Amino acid sequence: MAYQMAAVVLVALVFLIQGLSAMFAALLGGASVVSGSALAANIALGGGVVTARSAFLRLVLGTGLKWAVVITVFAMASGVGRMAPLPLLAGLAVALIAYPLVLNFSVRVERER
Repeated sequence: MAYQMAAVVLVALVFLIQGLSAMFAALLGGASVVSGSALAANIALGGGVVTARSAFLRLVLGTGLKWAVVITVFAMASGVGRMAPLPLLAGLAVALIAYPLVLNFSVRVERER
């Protein structure tokens, strides 16, 4: 999750050109995904050894709560906070794209011969 937040910070620095409000909007968009992912991981993996049905239900519940957090933060930021939608979406998109990219390039599988 540190790589996700680092990517979001880089995007926020790019939006600093438009002003502090745009920078904070990009940070908030990305931080909503990072915090939602942390919540989902805590719910899905935090219960120890359980049956397959319970593990699947935890995974579904964690994913649902992750998106509930992301949508709630996005709605509050654009509605109540009147933040610009483009930086919010950019931070959200970068946080979503950074995680699978880091996973894809950081996991090294040694093949047996």
